[in-house]
Amino acid sequence: MPFADRAQEVRYQNLLRELRCLQCQNQTLADSDADIARQLRNEVFRMIGEGKSDDEIKDFMTARYGEFVLYRPKVESGTWLLWFGPFVILAGGALALVLHLRKRRTGATAPAATAARDEEDW
Repeated sequence: MPFADRAQEVRYQNLLRELRCLQCQNQTLADSDADIARQLRNEVFRMIGEGKSDDEIKDFMTARYGEFVLYRPKVESGTWLLWFGPFVILAGGALALVLHLRKRRTGATAPAATAARDEEDW
C-alpha cells in the first residue's frame, strides 16, 4: 500500500496488530488472510489517509463490530472477568492446594501419635 511516510506505515502495522479478525477470531488483522480481514485492512488504510487518529479508528471499529474487534479490550466493568478471571482461578487453585496439603499433613501426624500411645499401653 502506498504510504505517505514510514511513520504512517508503522502506525498502520501497529493498528493491524491491535485489531482482531472477525472471522479467524484468534488472529490479528495483520496475520489473517480472510476476505473480511483484507477489507478491514483497507478500511484502516483509508481512515489513516483521511487523517483519523488511532483512537478514532478503534472507536469506529468498536462501534461497528463491538468490543470483540479489539485484540486487547479495555478494562471496564463488562470485561473484568476477562482480565482478572484467570488470576482469580489461579489464586483459588493455590488456596485449594495449600488447604489440601495442610489437611494431609495434620492427617498424617495424627495416626502416628495414636500408634505411639497404643504401643505405650502394651
